[in-house]
Amino acid sequence: MSDVIRLKKGFDINLVGKAEKRLIDNIHPDTVALVPDDFVGMGRPKVVVQEGDLVKAGTPIFFDKSMEEVMFTSPVSGEVVEIKRGEKRKLLEVKILADKQIDYLEFERYTVSQLASLTKEEIMPELLRSGVWTNIIQRPYGIIANPQDTPKAIFISTFDSSPLAPDYDFIFKGQEQFFQAGIDVLKKIVPHNCNIYLGINAKAEVSKIFGGTKNVILKKFEGKHPVGNVGVQIHHVSPINKGEIVWTLNPYGVIQIGKLFLNGEYDASKIIALVGSEVSSPQYYKTFIGANIEKYVKGNIKNDHVRFISGNVLTGHKIASNGHLGFYDHQITVIPEGDRPRFVLSDGWLAPTDRLSFHRAFGLLSFLNPNKERVLDTSTNGEERAFVVTGTYEKVLPMDILPMHLIKAILANDYDAMEALGIYEVIEEDFALCEFVDVAKQDLQAIIRKGINMIRES
Repeated sequence: MSDVIRLKKGFDINLVGKAEKRLIDNIHPDTVALVPDDFVGMGRPKVVVQEGDLVKAGTPIFFDKSMEEVMFTSPVSGEVVEIKRGEKRKLLEVKILADKQIDYLEFERYTVSQLASLTKEEIMPELLRSGVWTNIIQRPYGIIANPQDTPKAIFISTFDSSPLAPDYDFIFKGQEQFFQAGIDVLKKIVPHNCNIYLGINAKAEVSKIFGGTKNVILKKFEGKHPVGNVGVQIHHVSPINKGEIVWTLNPYGVIQIGKLFLNGEYDASKIIALVGSEVSSPQYYKTFIGANIEKYVKGNIKNDHVRFISGNVLTGHKIASNGHLGFYDHQITVIPEGDRPRFVLSDGWLAPTDRLSFHRAFGLLSFLNPNKERVLDTSTNGEERAFVVTGTYEKVLPMDILPMHLIKAILANDYDAMEALGIYEVIEEDFALCEFVDVAKQDLQAIIRKGINMIRES
């Protein structure tokens, strides 16, 4: 049996450029890069390779000095061609020239029946040294989980409600055996009373990949974005209190764990969606974690004045046309740059345009036609200004917290208020939609991260 949790708050951003269910699997990236900044909360990474070294998929590249047992490993086999550093020798990225044929570092293989007899003591070293542990993210804080901690629950959202998000049923098709194996492994390393919850999209048919999974509890969710955010799902099933820990994974991470134990390989291949209004043929590509995107976008972009985003338009980050895919990202979004001037009456906020807006005063036409797909650029349509109390945050954040009060508590460095107002339950992605509808143009995601770091360091 599964429960249905209906969320009334939220806002769907329907954009032009959704990927067609067509897979291109014959394009091989020239390079891949591991970027420490992709791992939120990482302290001081220690590189264990040198330029010119030959590596296999699964070879350790660096580790965090604050958690030395967790290895960050190479997604492909090839040659380490650049170790890029910035000010004060900060590690910026490790770039690897990828082989055409991937050679895997060998790990222990197990059959499905053998997984049932494995112990935590046998499993943990494999998870930590292979690189798959980096898929396990803990709440609070949204950082890589500490293997010494014990979670009260594990949450996996099986759908993504963000703009132009990839179809999980498509990108994980045929991975049922590995997903189940990953679940079985996770069950072995947590207490018996630690439940694994799968967040299911109630509006869609339950897929074969997730619907038949054993040893999990299904929770159906219905509503608008951010209904697919795992933080929202946690809040409505098992809210996090001070001192409690919850682990979260993307289905991709669960599948990686399953492949590690069944195939004995750290398989960093993934299917990503190339999407956005400026993409000529939005579609899916098979690639690798950290892949250079140049070959995927070349000849498939409508014009040069665009922005490439690794991830979605709400939480992704800007990259160059020859940049690298973020470690946790499953899509590349391409939208117009919004740096052209707009006259207030003909093309500004007073113009009778059909521009997408949450606020009826600015987007009445879009309010009357909410399902229409639109072209949005990167313009914020205004500059940062003083906070305006509009009550808008509360309309798009389906969590029982006071978002405006929490933001103000962070800015005031009020630790007690932050804890009382729900800082343990949120990370940046939970406030991304609040940032989108904010008339004050505040960088709310950065403010939330500031508050999280203050609590972690206190």
